[in-house]
Amino acid sequence: MDRKKLLKEISFKAVTSSGPGGQHVNRTASKAVVSFVIPTSQIFTATEKQRLLEKLKHRVSQDGTLLITSSESRSQHRNKASAIARLFILLEQSLRVAKTRKKSTPSKNAIEKRMVSKKKQALKKANRKPPSLE
Repeated sequence: MDRKKLLKEISFKAVTSSGPGGQHVNRTASKAVVSFVIPTSQIFTATEKQRLLEKLKHRVSQDGTLLITSSESRSQHRNKASAIARLFILLEQSLRVAKTRKKSTPSKNAIEKRMVSKKKQALKKANRKPPSLE
């Protein structure tokens, strides 16, 4: 994933924010909204776009736009940097392919150890029973 090319495809928007800042919040647009349109991206291949749309389906709008907002700080620049960093992390995590699990069988030693512990447990339980009268 080329971050410089990705930055060219991202669009920014500044919006008035709620949160800390008092009257300053009412006058300045400090909240940063980063939008990235996945289907029209030139960076990712078709399979990567499909994977992004599938993994981020709860965060993507119907036209394929991914919106990330940040209003943690009073500074618009810090909020913009925070939103971009979160976008990069989100895209990298979504593009990561999980390794397929290979089935394995337990070793003979592990099977033997398990059987010994089962027998020991069964013997312990059997010894707790009262003796039979016969």
